[in-house]
Amino acid sequence: MFEQISSAMLWIDQSLAVAAELAWGTPLVLLILGGGIYFLGLSRLLPFRYLGHSIALLRGKFDHKDDPGDISHFQALSSALAGTIGMGNIAGVAVAIFVGGPGAIFWMWMTAIVGIATKFYTCSLAVMYRGLDSQGNLQGGPMYVITEGLGPRFKPLATFFCAAGMIGCLPMVQVNQLVQTIREVVFIDQGWLDPAHSMLFNFSAGSVLAVIVAIVIFGGLHRIAAVAGRLVPTMSVLYIGAALFVIVTNLDQVPGILWLIITDAFTGTAVAGGAIGAVISNGVRRGVFSNEAGVGTEAMAHGAAKTQEPIREGLVAMVGPIIDTLFICTCTAIIILLSGVWQSGDANGVTMTARAFQEMIPHVGLVILVTCIFFFGISTIFSYSYYGAKCLGFLIGAERQHYYNYLIIVMTVVAAMMSIDAMVNLIDLAFACMAIPTMISALLLSRRVMAAARVYFSKLDAG
Repeated sequence: MFEQISSAMLWIDQSLAVAAELAWGTPLVLLILGGGIYFLGLSRLLPFRYLGHSIALLRGKFDHKDDPGDISHFQALSSALAGTIGMGNIAGVAVAIFVGGPGAIFWMWMTAIVGIATKFYTCSLAVMYRGLDSQGNLQGGPMYVITEGLGPRFKPLATFFCAAGMIGCLPMVQVNQLVQTIREVVFIDQGWLDPAHSMLFNFSAGSVLAVIVAIVIFGGLHRIAAVAGRLVPTMSVLYIGAALFVIVTNLDQVPGILWLIITDAFTGTAVAGGAIGAVISNGVRRGVFSNEAGVGTEAMAHGAAKTQEPIREGLVAMVGPIIDTLFICTCTAIIILLSGVWQSGDANGVTMTARAFQEMIPHVGLVILVTCIFFFGISTIFSYSYYGAKCLGFLIGAERQHYYNYLIIVMTVVAAMMSIDAMVNLIDLAFACMAIPTMISALLLSRRVMAAARVYFSKLDAG
């Protein structure tokens, strides 16, 4: 039976690869990067001057219990980061280097820089144009931004977003890479598992994960936000601490690594066929997978924040790409490039990162990474289940959105048995489809955000 499954998986892998390459062509890259540059220019970097105010918002200085919404600014950012910090920062960086070479990291940086502005606009809009679901509950996200901000005639665009979101929010990469870590880095390396029995192991591990996930996601947003609020900060500190140890102890080599990233971004000598265009496309894809700026998932989390001021949530959301891409992804990339594992074998995804940690921090590095991968992966699954349920609720009614949780459980087992290439290509394809309506609506409504921002910042400066 498992041989027949393997043959079917191979055909799916090839089909998804073709579709993902077509979706992430020049038009979409221009929409995401060009749209972000437009946001930077339109804002004249005004929101960037208030990053200190963003920190004050996260500390709860401006929280009001009676404000509309479900969760605090901090919980909203934690929920959003639970979806972005994890496999995008650990496996995604390795995939970027494996496919596009070190230069792909530079384009991840560029995506993050413009993504800061993109998140300010998309997440401000998520609060500015919240709408009521079929049960009368206040909701935020690109689908409500489209219908409330652009009007009913744009509803097909909102429907398209939700249909793509139901696929994009399946925790396929997270589950796949988590199981790969446990299988290859723990069981096979320790001699506890015969590689010939990998498919059976994948099925068993996926089933166990499905049970763990079910316990949390059926508790709803408040339980997800509470768990994310505890897991994300703790695991981030642990992961960043380990990464900084490697960087500090090899500080003399770091400038050379950073220069390699920059020069390789423009030489066209990277792994991806030697084409600069392929390097840029791969870097943007991995950057978007890392911080999700412009995809719309982050707007669904921030749209649930307790606030009457849309600009406040936009400022909070800006912190996301700084943490997950400019900081954590860079740390991961430096460790991989310092270790040399990217040149010494065919390891891809989380396995490459694991070997890099094992090389750079003998004995304890692997334990730290496996611990972080487990909790990052689990917390991401929790957040994604909320996003996908909201998409389904918009399409068929909020009273039925809990059915998405059953799909999450089933696909957790399926994802554990598929290849990393299939998972990455599937989510890339879905993210591409989600980004189109999210970016279009944000671009069309961007001037309304700036009008509100000028009023808000004037009041803030006036005390």
